[in-house]
Amino acid sequence: MNRIDIAGVIEERGALRHTPAGLPALDLRLCHESEQPEAGQPRKVSLTLKAVAIGQVAQRLDRQAAGAQARFTGFLASPRQSRQVVFHIQDFQQDSF
Repeated sequence: MNRIDIAGVIEERGALRHTPAGLPALDLRLCHESEQPEAGQPRKVSLTLKAVAIGQVAQRLDRQAAGAQARFTGFLASPRQSRQVVFHIQDFQQDSF
C-alpha cells in the first residue's frame, strides 16, 4: 500500500499550470513538524516535501495561500527518469493544528 496522511503547512506553491492532457496541476512544497515515538522515545521530526496536485484538488489548493495549514492525503511516486520522491496530493482538509 502506498498511502500518506500528513499534516503540514504550504511553504511554497507555484502557479497553476496544465498538464499535456489539459488537466490543472499545481506544484507545492510542504513543511511538516511533529514529535513521533521511535524505539520508546520521543523524536522531533521536521521535513520539507515536494508535492503536486492534479485536477480539482489543484484548483482547490490554488485558492490556498502560502502558510495555510492542512491535512493532506495521497501517495508517493517518482517522476520518470528520476529518483526524487514527489507526494501526489489526492485530497486535503484545512486544519488548525
